[in-house]
Amino acid sequence: MRKAHVTTKEQLPVRQPTIALALGGGGARGLAHILVLEVFDELGLKPKVIAGTSIGALFGAAYASGLSAKHIRALTEETLSRRIDIVRQLFSARSDPVQKFLNLFPLRTSLLKSEAVIDMIFPSQVAKDFKSLAIPLRLVATDLATRSAVVMSDGPLRIAVAASIAIPVLFQPVILRGRTLVDGGLVNPLPFDLVAKDADISVAIDVSGTATDLDLGEQPSALVVAAQSLQIMEKSITREKLQHTRPDIYVDVEVDMFHALEFHRAKEILAAAAPIKDRLKRQLDRVLAAETVPHAAAKRLCDGKARKA
Repeated sequence: MRKAHVTTKEQLPVRQPTIALALGGGGARGLAHILVLEVFDELGLKPKVIAGTSIGALFGAAYASGLSAKHIRALTEETLSRRIDIVRQLFSARSDPVQKFLNLFPLRTSLLKSEAVIDMIFPSQVAKDFKSLAIPLRLVATDLATRSAVVMSDGPLRIAVAASIAIPVLFQPVILRGRTLVDGGLVNPLPFDLVAKDADISVAIDVSGTATDLDLGEQPSALVVAAQSLQIMEKSITREKLQHTRPDIYVDVEVDMFHALEFHRAKEILAAAAPIKDRLKRQLDRVLAAETVPHAAAKRLCDGKARKA
């Protein structure tokens, strides 16, 4: 009698575990997300799905559109090198009611249009809508009226990013589908929970900082106070979330010495965050090795052949 040939687990084809990537909010600290994207490119990995809040939404949209991390870094550095020109354009793009008000009262701050930011910094290669993305993407904004999270995954992409980055006081709210939306960090600053079930491994990048003392100056501006208040709220929400559920890989980037609006210190931020690359690579290597499993379809095929034999 011919013996049945049973294929062992060691002989089965294996597949690479899928990865869900969550990029959190943190203002200028979020420039560190560029280094995370570089790690994925250097390891030859592509997330199955990406979730982003605030600046995480901005970089997530660029990467999900198919731009390489190298390209994103070059665009970011070039854009920030034109910061004086950008500020001039932003202030010329203020909403009409705010512009009229400022003509009466010389305020130090104003409400700007986040859509103008996106139009100025997003290159043509960034998708116009979600359906054109190379990687599925979910972005978070906050509905001011209902005080709830709004998860955006279809329709026009750029206005969705504009809503997710609309820091109160700095930017005017974005009206999308009849909802008044502002920065997603108010409700879900690190949205790993939105994608964790869609992949084998979840990776969350926290750039909200810790309780390190910051030099805010003798009399910080209203913008700095608003941005720092948002950071405090984001960290509190994230800390509470992590007590109940955690991603497979959680990275708290050490950029605490910078506050949310210090985009002019981009090179310093990237230098300070550089150790994240080795840390993330080690964690990915460890988790990927542990999670590599026989491909389910291949296993069913081998099992079927064994039964027939």
